[in-house]
Amino acid sequence: MAVDFNEAVGEMLTYAEHFAEKFEAKVWLVHVAEADPDFVGYEIGPQYIRDTKAEEFRQEHRMLQQLCDSFIQNNIDSEALLIQGSTVETILEEAKKLNTDMLIVGTHKHGFFYNLFAESVAMEILKQSKIPVFTVPIEE
Repeated sequence: MAVDFNEAVGEMLTYAEHFAEKFEAKVWLVHVAEADPDFVGYEIGPQYIRDTKAEEFRQEHRMLQQLCDSFIQNNIDSEALLIQGSTVETILEEAKKLNTDMLIVGTHKHGFFYNLFAESVAMEILKQSKIPVFTVPIEE
């Protein structure tokens, strides 16, 4: 399940838990942090910048783990992953590596012109994924 830290994550986790329980599956809770070229080694920056970025990643990973602990029952195998990279490509690559059977993503309801000109992670995943994608509508 691809996670963006928003208020709909609880509803998405409910679906993930339901599917996992029914099919005796594992839930992978994945959040993709935006790639930061300075942090990943393209350019060496001051140590305090790298330390700050590393602490931000640790906090995000703790939040993911807390979501797993709060919403997923103990009898369901689950794991939180924080990965840095380009969102759509990283989610699809990780799903392939983990041999995922289904992705769960949230979709925002927007009008025709918004969808025409704006990039939607969920829509790109739907277009590019070679595995089934379950979408959960998110109210704004």
